[in-house]
Amino acid sequence: MKRFLYFKERIRSFSYAFQGVRTLFSETPNARIHVVIIALVIVLGFWLHISRMEWIAVCILFGVVPATEALNSAIEKLADFACGGRIHPSIKKAKDLAAAAVLLTAIASVVAGALIFLPKLIELFVE
Repeated sequence: MKRFLYFKERIRSFSYAFQGVRTLFSETPNARIHVVIIALVIVLGFWLHISRMEWIAVCILFGVVPATEALNSAIEKLADFACGGRIHPSIKKAKDLAAAAVLLTAIASVVAGALIFLPKLIELFVE
């Protein structure tokens, strides 16, 4: 019986995580922008026949950027709740740092995308 309850709780924890994914994409406009960019990168990746290692890098970034967006959104929600809508300097710093995490991962993704796709696009259009 204990083993059954253990697995039932694990399954329930996945449902909470999926609810978080739904919340992220329904309530966070930037997360929806990330999805559009991910879809475009997938199409571009197939079109340009990127390598397996390039796909691995791209897929990791597909997870990292939305994950930091989710953490940023969680920190913002908690901070807003804790402050009751007032702006406290420490809370502002926490929110700015969380937003910086998203920005830094997005910049890293753009750089990685440029390193993967630009040479292929240049080769395609120069020939």
